[in-house]
Amino acid sequence: RRNKKQIPSFRKLIKTSKVKLENKLKNKQFKQQSTLKKYRKEQRKLRQAVKDAVSKKPIPLENPKEKRPGKRIEREEEEEEEALPLDMMDEDDLQLMKDLGQRASFLTRDLSSSEPVHAKKRKHEHIVDKYEKIPRTLQTAPEKELIHLLPIKDKSGIIPQTREKPVTDSNKDEEDQEEERELEEEIIEDPIQELTIEEHLIERKKKLQEKKMHIAALASAILSDPESNIKKLKELRSMLMEQDPDVAVTVRKLVIVSLMELFKDITPSYKIRPLTEAEKSTKTRKETQKLREFEEGLVSQYKFYLENLEQMVKDWKQRKLKKSNVVSLKAYKGLAEVAVKSLCELLVALPHFNFHNNIIVLIVPLMNDMSKSISEMCCEAVKKLFKQDKLGQASLGVIKVISGFVKGRNYEVRPEMLKTFLCLRIKEVEVKKDTEDINKPKKFMTFKEKRKSLSRMQRKWKKAEEKLERELREAEASESTEKKLKLHTETLNIVFVTYFRILKKAQRSPLLPAVLEGLAKFAHLINVEFFDDLLVVLHTLIESGDLSYQESLHCVQTAFHILSGQGDVLNIDPMKFYTHLYKTLFKLHAGATNEGVEIVLQCLDVMLTKRRKQVSQQRALAFIKRLCTLALHVLPNSSIGILATTRILMHTFPKTDLLLDSESQGSGVFLPELDEPEYCNAQNTALWELHTLRRHYHPIVQRFAAHLIAGAPSEGSGALKPELSRRSAAELFEAYSMAEMTFNPPVESSNPKIKGKVLQGDSFLNEDLNQLIKRYSSEVATESPLDFTKYLKTSLHQ
Repeated sequence: RRNKKQIPSFRKLIKTSKVKLENKLKNKQFKQQSTLKKYRKEQRKLRQAVKDAVSKKPIPLENPKEKRPGKRIEREEEEEEEALPLDMMDEDDLQLMKDLGQRASFLTRDLSSSEPVHAKKRKHEHIVDKYEKIPRTLQTAPEKELIHLLPIKDKSGIIPQTREKPVTDSNKDEEDQEEERELEEEIIEDPIQELTIEEHLIERKKKLQEKKMHIAALASAILSDPESNIKKLKELRSMLMEQDPDVAVTVRKLVIVSLMELFKDITPSYKIRPLTEAEKSTKTRKETQKLREFEEGLVSQYKFYLENLEQMVKDWKQRKLKKSNVVSLKAYKGLAEVAVKSLCELLVALPHFNFHNNIIVLIVPLMNDMSKSISEMCCEAVKKLFKQDKLGQASLGVIKVISGFVKGRNYEVRPEMLKTFLCLRIKEVEVKKDTEDINKPKKFMTFKEKRKSLSRMQRKWKKAEEKLERELREAEASESTEKKLKLHTETLNIVFVTYFRILKKAQRSPLLPAVLEGLAKFAHLINVEFFDDLLVVLHTLIESGDLSYQESLHCVQTAFHILSGQGDVLNIDPMKFYTHLYKTLFKLHAGATNEGVEIVLQCLDVMLTKRRKQVSQQRALAFIKRLCTLALHVLPNSSIGILATTRILMHTFPKTDLLLDSESQGSGVFLPELDEPEYCNAQNTALWELHTLRRHYHPIVQRFAAHLIAGAPSEGSGALKPELSRRSAAELFEAYSMAEMTFNPPVESSNPKIKGKVLQGDSFLNEDLNQLIKRYSSEVATESPLDFTKYLKTSLHQ
């Protein structure tokens, strides 16, 4: 080639991107080609004009108005022939013609008009009519061929669609062909070789390997010395705009993941703030200046990287094809998934670094995305962040954005968004000021107070003691604990506001189970002022009948969590919640509702064990009897959990051992169908269900039943093993779960007692019956003709 473009230096590549340089080169080449085309066209026209001037002879000039004499003579003769002779005209007509001929207006006047000769023209002249009478020459445009397209159906009807067929100008085509020939003569290029599929794949693999090596080299250089090689971070980030269509998608994915891992490794453990004008103007050492340049470059590249990831997600959402067409629409989802995964990793790994709030704003709407994989990915990242956030600053930022998003969507979001609240690490919050005033922090004495009350030696000792206390306080980080309490209090306030709004406005929404579950977890931290209203709301929800069984259990659990915390000081008897649970226990069975057993076990622990002082003996007896009956018709792991709860209740309420005695206590008859546990006379029955459970096929259920029949002893032959006695009911329920559709523990196969002897079918029958069967089977069946008429005759006679 004649004109070779110099390859831009690396320094220029850093200043401008590769795409910008390619666009500049293309524009320059296009301008040169267009000017060259125009020059050649003008030269060609000039040469053609010179050729025409030489070849043609000069033509004499003629007056176009003068007509040829031959034609004029012929026309005059024709007119004479057509005209009438004067001899054939009357005298009156002849005289009229002569009079008219003497007037000048005869030639210009219409004979048919009856107007006077010298009338004014301006009054009766119509300009528009006169203009319309003038003949015009119309440009006859060639008819264009129409291409009929698919019609559009509208409210008004079917609208036909057509498009003009493009007409190619033959002259222009010839000119373009000549220009192409001239260009081909000037520039001789190598023909493009057509590759087969196998060769194309080999070429792609080769290109991809080169790109991988380049990415690896840049990444290793940055990791080895981040402060010196921070500029290479920009070069690596420029590969996010890879333009080779063969490897564009793969290279972009690799660069996204590589940059994410690099930022996780090289970012410092503090937030980088922008420098002030005073700091920029002051002179610093080389090391300080180098560190500042590194921090500025890191923050700017991190910002641009996050913007690139955001743009990838937006492109996938909008599904708009880019002008370059390097990446297809199908590849947008794959790129977006990698981008979201990188954002989730950065959300969890760098909560202390810059632009963390921007990542939160990007991730929270994606938690409610239609794509299940992206939604689960974002929810898991938020849960992970909540679990590892010790101080609570990052958790507060996420909670604020989630609360605003839920409110903005009018509570029409996925329940998984609110289930992430359950992973919050909040155990303590700030209490009211009146309780704080009781335990005021210790204040140090002033110099005047010391001088009045203490001697010189005592002041010296006091000074040393106060110094030691200050150091101990700094070591304990009491300030951070105060800050942590404030953050946790603010976070929990936002969570409760979200929960209460849903309870008030969206009681029938699918978010209600998540809300009730969250209230059950954090109910002990709710302010005492809201207890009465919240208990009324929970009871109305239960009584409405719109809730499922698990949701109603969550309501009961929430109510007792409220009463077990700060609610101990309140004089409230939640008898209606006890009655509801006692009444609905038999809704559990070995089918789908087996999932509710775990919540029931938690409710029983809060209602009976933790509130043992507020529970009467009659109520405890009724619940123990009903739980033993329930253990008969649930799955084995549920039976184990229920029997473990029964064991704890028998230890908590020792007088309930009267249920192991067959003799009745007091008056009345046990009423199992009554829904009130206080008045069902449970003291007049016995736990006969334990004898049935003793013959259960599951060995652990058998062991628990035998242990309860013996009176649930803690020592001796009837005691349980430590692995069973030390576990809670919920832990045993999970440990012996049959979710994998196998026996846990596996059931031993039973071997036949008599080996080698196989019983046949005849051995089970009686000897007389065997002989009868053999006799009938040995007889040969004789065929006899069937005559139905005799039966018909007898019936007619009767």
